[in-house]
Amino acid sequence: MNEQQHLDTLTDIKRIMERSTRFMSLSGLGGVGAGVSALVGAYFAWDLLSAAPEGYQRTSEAVLVFRLLLIAGAVLVAALGAGFYFTWRKAQRQGLPMWDAAARKVFINLAIPLIAGGLFILGLLEHGYLGLVAPACLVFYGLALVNAGKYTLTDIRYLGYAEIILGIIALFNLYHGLLFWALGFGVLHILYGTIMWWKYERSPAE
Repeated sequence: MNEQQHLDTLTDIKRIMERSTRFMSLSGLGGVGAGVSALVGAYFAWDLLSAAPEGYQRTSEAVLVFRLLLIAGAVLVAALGAGFYFTWRKAQRQGLPMWDAAARKVFINLAIPLIAGGLFILGLLEHGYLGLVAPACLVFYGLALVNAGKYTLTDIRYLGYAEIILGIIALFNLYHGLLFWALGFGVLHILYGTIMWWKYERSPAE
């Protein structure tokens, strides 16, 4: 075997080892779909906030928060749906299982910071700290991505770092929380998804 054949063999071994320990089927198009869903949700949230009276009472505030939670829930469902579909499609093309040991590790490492963050945000809402919700969403989500990055595409950790940094910046700009939320969950997801698609999924002819 010549040197090139040795390198090819080592590359194949590395690829097999990665597939056995990392979940490699995350799709960039799923990230784009999640980003588009977030931007649509941000638009509806902005429209709702623009229509809210400036001097609303506690009852009106509760209704406003409830409607914003409905929008957030719809965005979450749409983003998860897009992510699941495009990840499933990529797994089918690669001939890889959708749910294996690596996928379970990704799920668990994502879930722990997200559940903790969700409970933390519910506490913020309960005590009326609405301005801290967007920064908390970004920081906890970023931590979840960094945590899960050990078991999937390493690139996802860079998205996590960006989300954390954006969340910290948002913490010092509380009156622009929706803008930072849209940037983090919308623009960054679309940018990340496009890069991942170009890097891992684009066919050579495209």
